[in-house]
Amino acid sequence: MTNIFDQMTARSLVESKLEDSEAQTTEQEVTADSARTAQRLREALQALLSDGLLEQAHKPNLYRTAMHELPQLNALLEPLDLQARVDDVRGLVFLRVWRDDQATVEGDWSHPLVRRQRLTLEQSVLLAFLRQLFVSHEQEAGLGDSNAWVAVDELVALMSGVMGDSGSESKEKSRLLTLLNQLKAHGVVTDPDSHGRVQIRPLIAHLANPETLEALLQQLLEQTSDVENREEQA
Repeated sequence: MTNIFDQMTARSLVESKLEDSEAQTTEQEVTADSARTAQRLREALQALLSDGLLEQAHKPNLYRTAMHELPQLNALLEPLDLQARVDDVRGLVFLRVWRDDQATVEGDWSHPLVRRQRLTLEQSVLLAFLRQLFVSHEQEAGLGDSNAWVAVDELVALMSGVMGDSGSESKEKSRLLTLLNQLKAHGVVTDPDSHGRVQIRPLIAHLANPETLEALLQQLLEQTSDVENREEQA
């Protein structure tokens, strides 16, 4: 026959086991959550290394993970001399080659994992026009509005005014589509849609130095104007 002390002892043992079981369950849940977080972080890291950027509009879950885990993400990228930058207004997390303050020349860098691609003159001019159009769109629609569209025919006219016109409309359009396809690899435009328009993607705001592009465009426009004036005087 058990007495009151035996019952109290038995109850204490049961409660202790329950507490141990609950503590173990909580620890397992924390471990599982940590594992899931690590998995999400790995996926964000892999996508960033693969594409060079994460857009909130296209990969919202990975973008959100990168935003929340930015210090950990950059800790993983640091040994590779890479860095994740954030543009939360435009919904971007993009990859940059890490350069210290001693780098005095913007173009003076190299990286074993990043193949540097220099733009041709035509690509640079088209990039300058696209960036100019993107900035104008943001000024009208508001910073962060990503619905910046432009007709291919409008770009053909802009490029012909600076680079010269071959006299063949189909040839000029074909040349422009080739340039757009080349710039698409840099993440700044989409393929033309069924209405003959391309969307200018937000990354263009970070791709190149705007002052350099504007100076290039202004110089070419002045040269074109000088040539036209000489032809009129001849």
